[in-house]
Amino acid sequence: MKVLIVDDEDMIRNVLKEYVEFEGNEAFEATDGMEAVRMCRDNDYDVILMDVMMPKLDGFSAVKEIKKTKDIPVIMLSARGEEYDKLFGFEIGVDDYVTKPFSPKEVMARINAVTKRRSAAENANTDVVTFEGLTVDMAGRNVYVDGEKAELTPKEYEILFYFIKNKGIALTREKLLYDVWGFDFYGDDRTVDTHIKMLRANLKQYRKFIVTLRGLGYKFEV
Repeated sequence: MKVLIVDDEDMIRNVLKEYVEFEGNEAFEATDGMEAVRMCRDNDYDVILMDVMMPKLDGFSAVKEIKKTKDIPVIMLSARGEEYDKLFGFEIGVDDYVTKPFSPKEVMARINAVTKRRSAAENANTDVVTFEGLTVDMAGRNVYVDGEKAELTPKEYEILFYFIKNKGIALTREKLLYDVWGFDFYGDDRTVDTHIKMLRANLKQYRKFIVTLRGLGYKFEV
C-alpha cells in the first residue's frame, strides 16, 4: 500500500512514516499542499494523510484540487477539532478526520479501516442497478439521474451504496456512522444528516427513495 504523508512538521512526518513502513507499506512525503497536488498528478497512492494548516496551500484546498483528477481516500490531520472543520472536510470528500495530538497506532487503524471499506465497496457488487430514472453503476462508481451523471463525493457514493445494499431496512444514524465512517462520532448525528442532505440534492426527484424515519434515522425505500 502506498501512503502519502502531507505535513509541514518534520517530526510528525517522520513518526507516521516509521509506522507506515513498519507495517510493510510504502511511505511518501510532502511538506505542503502544493507539493502534494503535484505528486498526486504524477503518481497514484492508496491513501493520503493530509494536514490542514500548512504554508502555500492548506490541506482542504489541496484535497479539492486532488479530487478533481484522482479518487484517493483522504484522512485529515488537524490540531483543530471543531465540528465545522470536520463537516467541511466530509463535504469535499474526506474519508476520515483525526485530531492532533493523535496516536500513530490509531492513525494506522484508520488507514486500514478506510482502505478496507473502499476495497469492499468496489468489489462487493459489479452490477448496474436501476430504480426508475436513478441508475447506479457499482463497479464504475457512477450515478445517473435520468441519464445525466450526478457528481457525488466519495462519501456520498458510499452512503448511497450502503443504502442500496440495505434496501428496505431501517438504519439508525449511529449504525450509518459506524458502518460508513467506520468509527463512532460520539453521537454527533448532524454529520449523517448533512451528508444525507447533500446526497438528496444530487439525486433530485429521486431523493424520495431516502425516507426519513423520525426519531430513528433513514431507510432506502423503492
